[in-house]
Amino acid sequence: MSPVLDTEFMPPQDREEVLRHAVRESMVAVDIDHRPAAEDISVRMELDAIEPLRICSVRATAVTIRRTEQLAREDEEPAVFVGLQRTGTSLVVQNGRQCLLRPGALAVFETIAPYTLLFDEGLDHHFFRFPRVALALPERLLRDITAVPLGPDNPIARLAFTYFSQLAVSDDIHQSMHADAVVEPSIELLRAVLTSQQGNSGLARGPFDATLGLRITQYIRAHLADPDLSAARIAAAHNISVRHLYAVLSRSGIGLGDWIRTHRLAECRRELAGPNSRLRTIAAIGRSWGFADATHFSKVFKQAYGISPRAWREQNHPRSSE
Repeated sequence: MSPVLDTEFMPPQDREEVLRHAVRESMVAVDIDHRPAAEDISVRMELDAIEPLRICSVRATAVTIRRTEQLAREDEEPAVFVGLQRTGTSLVVQNGRQCLLRPGALAVFETIAPYTLLFDEGLDHHFFRFPRVALALPERLLRDITAVPLGPDNPIARLAFTYFSQLAVSDDIHQSMHADAVVEPSIELLRAVLTSQQGNSGLARGPFDATLGLRITQYIRAHLADPDLSAARIAAAHNISVRHLYAVLSRSGIGLGDWIRTHRLAECRRELAGPNSRLRTIAAIGRSWGFADATHFSKVFKQAYGISPRAWREQNHPRSSE
């Protein structure tokens, strides 16, 4: 089951803050204005992820959601959201446009610009969060397509609505070991919707090729903890040969093995300094990031940071303070 947040089980005085925190941590930082009084707020929200995609399915009483200019300026990981209207109507406002969404329609909006979502009749939506770089589309195209209703008059949008509606509720896919197999098709389908709406699918090809290196490193980051991460797997995920993979990374000055090891070590270093570092052994933390041999892990960690994993953890969490 997807993690579920339900206000029915919350004290009324805590509902607004808990919801705001959950949305901020799992999806995006926004201001949320609930129309009803705290005791009348009703929200049921399911959160899930098929990295790098994030999914939020929510039913709620009337609410207004705003992404302010300040929040947009602070965006460190630009994203594109897809909102699917299940029942009722809602209004999406961004980039000087507004669109009314009816059941069966979808719309996109970006985190790098302010937006407002108005749900006067209540909220009944699936939201998908896509990394902006993964779509590899021109900035102008994305800007021009935000707050535009994508619905029954676009057959690809109709297909996308059905596909994403099913994907949002398919826990058996989310929790499958093969879940990442749907990531690339999902990205490609959204790209097809947006470019077809603009009437020129050729707009997508150049940026898509130009951002291959970024998409490869993003994929590696998302799968750093996978013990079977390999050049062959990375290449297959991007429909290229291993030779092409190494050539693309080389143009960016990246050596695959060194890059993976460096980022895995950084994740180990972060966990060892984190508040829960003593809940697992150092060897277990190393294994969880692809270092099967504890001795080797300790050696490469010390080579990288000039301190052993044990000493680094002790420095951040001395036993005397426990």
